[in-house]
Amino acid sequence: MRVALAQLNTTVGDLAGNEARILAAYQRGIAAGAELVVTPELAITGYPPRDLLLRRRFVAENLAVLQRLAGATGPVGLIVGFVGENPVRPGRETTNAVALLQHGRVLAARAKMLLPTYDVFDEDRYFEPAIENQPVEFNGRRIGLTICEDLWNDEDFWRDRRYRRNPAAELAAAGAECLVNVSASPWHLGKNRVRHAMLASLVAKTGRPLLYCNLVGGNDELVFDGASLAFDARGQLLARGALFAEDFVIADTGVAAPATDPDDFSDEEKLYRALVLGLRDYLHKCGFQSALLGLSGGIDSALTAALAAEALGPENVRGVSLPSPYSSAGSLEDARVLAANLGIRYDVIPIEAAFATVKQQLAPVFAGLAEDVTEENLQARLRGVILMALSNKFGSLLLTTGNKSELAVGYCTLYGDMCGGLAVIADVPKTMVYRLARWINREREIIPAASLTKPPSAELRPNQTDQDSLPPYEVLDAILEAYVVEGRSAEEIVAAGFEAATVRRVIRLIDLSEYKRRQAAPGLKVTSKAFGVGRRIPIAQRYREA
Repeated sequence: MRVALAQLNTTVGDLAGNEARILAAYQRGIAAGAELVVTPELAITGYPPRDLLLRRRFVAENLAVLQRLAGATGPVGLIVGFVGENPVRPGRETTNAVALLQHGRVLAARAKMLLPTYDVFDEDRYFEPAIENQPVEFNGRRIGLTICEDLWNDEDFWRDRRYRRNPAAELAAAGAECLVNVSASPWHLGKNRVRHAMLASLVAKTGRPLLYCNLVGGNDELVFDGASLAFDARGQLLARGALFAEDFVIADTGVAAPATDPDDFSDEEKLYRALVLGLRDYLHKCGFQSALLGLSGGIDSALTAALAAEALGPENVRGVSLPSPYSSAGSLEDARVLAANLGIRYDVIPIEAAFATVKQQLAPVFAGLAEDVTEENLQARLRGVILMALSNKFGSLLLTTGNKSELAVGYCTLYGDMCGGLAVIADVPKTMVYRLARWINREREIIPAASLTKPPSAELRPNQTDQDSLPPYEVLDAILEAYVVEGRSAEEIVAAGFEAATVRRVIRLIDLSEYKRRQAAPGLKVTSKAFGVGRRIPIAQRYREA
């Protein structure tokens, strides 16, 4: 069977735009001689639609799109994800569904059986799970239609499973000759390797060809990588979709033509592409055309600026230096050189006078008190006021530049450097920031060498460095990975060789900084456990590890 996998970049709620994309892919499939065209999970509504699913008109309009798409089909089949209605009560009103369209009608529809409710997923809030799934008939063949998570529970691959059912294996046992999966699988570092191995294992187990069509693009904090896959019944990879780009992949399950384009991108390149895609889509899908950010001369703002220039074009990015009395000449020069290397607009707006004025106004109230973090935060907040004024005046989205390590321990200022609409590298640990910056500089120096080599500093007091307040980033990031991502206890982390006082201090900072993270801008998720919707820790709580 000759199948086209239409790896689309849909926008949540853009029913008309998504419909047009699906129709264009269908027409392209006809021209390519495909027998069947497959689109991603919830292609009509975009993924994840979240509480839009609670609006009855939204669901009804999505069903109207499904009928129009069905009416546009001829002999070539079209598989499309949509929001179905659940007629059974008690139960949730909707289903996460997939339909097979052909000859002007809905030939068959199936609902998702396994509803993820962990990390960033909350599908059980909205959808009623299917209790059974039988193969559908298409041109004399029996096809098993599955949706994303329905493939992620094979007992021969996963040691610990979340569900009792294995829908793919059940479909194969029920006589499905080919398995099709429509997916919206968010990306994080390491996801491609796991996904490929899991699907290959499932094919080996069932002995059925598998066609996997994944969403691509950024929707809020989630980034979808595409990388659609097609396997023949022997487990041979027939085709692979592009990473982080729309693609149209033709695979013939009956022809031995193995794919010749292995996924050999480095982690740094994958991360770079993911961040660029997530940044570009977030701005454009929110209606912005340009971005601005503060340029400190440090590595974090340099990386964020480089990503923005790539995502939006340098002509649509403005970098602003806001020197205070403690800003070094070297940092200002690094910011200027970076802007020149990237070709972005560069402005310098000093805050010395404003800082002096505010301190003078506060002097009577602060009389007799020594300067401390209050005055440091004043500088950050003055910068936030100016950057937000530029954002308002020019209609540009302000990007925050803090990394995951800083956000974890609260090394950031509310209403200061946390001001902005998108936290581009909020899920990138500081050590990975350096790796990514060196990768960007692999062919020529874009990020100034001094930004990579000088001790990191907020430059809010004389001779300040990050390590005055924090452990070395190699140590901090390792503890952060163990505690936040892997869920290890303080005792386990200390047993792994870390100094006990440092572990206790870092964990305390992470726990106490939850209130800051709750007020942070949305951040692009690129690791397996990011701060934000996938990690829901109460703010007003007193549990602390002994």
